Amino acid sequence: MGLFDQIVSAVANPQQQASTNQLGSILGVAQQLTGNQGLDSNATQAVMSLLGGHVRSALQNTQANQGSDQVHSLVNQFAGLGSNPQAVSTLFPGGAQQQVSENIAQQTGLNAGMIQSMLPVLVPLVLNLLQSGSAQQGVQSGGGNPVLNTFLDADRDGDVDMGDVMGMAGQFLNQQR
Repeated sequence: MGLFDQIVSAVANPQQQASTNQLGSILGVAQQLTGNQGLDSNATQAVMSLLGGHVRSALQNTQANQGSDQVHSLVNQFAGLGSNPQAVSTLFPGGAQQQVSENIAQQTGLNAGMIQSMLPVLVPLVLNLLQSGSAQQGVQSGGGNPVLNTFLDADRDGDVDMGDVMGMAGQFLNQQR
């Protein structure tokens, strides 16, 4: 099952945190931030796709070095809808933050400084999307977070694309109205 399918499944499961309101809030914040920067939806999707790949690599590295519990802890600690520079510095310590910004800039043609300025909002949004598969408070979850597990343990073919997920989430929400 793909990442977006896991998110839709989590929305439909009352024992998981995902909801159409959560998806709508994530998309709304992303659109507002990128709109304020003058980016269209294609540029936003490209930035989110590339950023999702970097977040995935950082979380996989954390999982390999510190275990799955630490990854779940990071996602739960830093998922949000507001700016959180600590989330960025935790996932991308040292010069990694600048490398992420420059890599995304090279691949999109956008300004690296602008991308770096957006990371404190975009990284918590990605983590918020990943948190959507977490169990509701007070619900025991034997399988962990299927959304996060799919994101981290995909068949490694590189097809977990956060930009596509954001686009599909927008289409899904429009169908729900």
